[in-house]
Amino acid sequence: MERIKLTEKEVEYLSAFVKKGRKSARELTRAHVLLLVNGGRTETEIKDTFGISRATVSNIKKRYREEGLQSAMTEKPRSGQPKKYTERHKAEIIAQACTKSPDGRKRWSLTLLTEEMREKEGFETINRESIRLILKKAKQSRG
Repeated sequence: MERIKLTEKEVEYLSAFVKKGRKSARELTRAHVLLLVNGGRTETEIKDTFGISRATVSNIKKRYREEGLQSAMTEKPRSGQPKKYTERHKAEIIAQACTKSPDGRKRWSLTLLTEEMREKEGFETINRESIRLILKKAKQSRG
C-alpha cells in the first residue's frame, strides 16, 4: 500500500475541520480517514472503525494523491438519470391539455391526458406524474 503523508498545515486544517462547525457525515468521515491514514493506520483498521468499505478508504486516499486535499474532501457532481422527454414532447403534452376535452368531460383530467398521450408515438411509457410535473412547470393545472 502506498502511504500518504499530509503536510502539517493539512493536519491542522483537518483537525480543526472535525472539531468545529456543522459538516456532513461524509465530509467528517473523509477527514477522519485522511487523519488516520496519515497516522499510520491500515485500510482494514479504518474500514472497521467507521463501518465503511475498504474501497471507500482506498478511493479517498487515491483522490488525495491525485487531486489534493480539497478534492478528497468534497463530493463530485453526479449526472443523475437522463431526461426522458424533450422540449418537443413537453410542448405536445401542453398542446393536448389546451385542446377541447373529450365528449362528456368538462376538462382534461391527468388520467385522461395520460391515456390519450400513451396512444401517441414516443409516449408509450409516460405516466400520470410525468404529465403532472410537465404541466406544473408550464403553470397549467389540470387536477
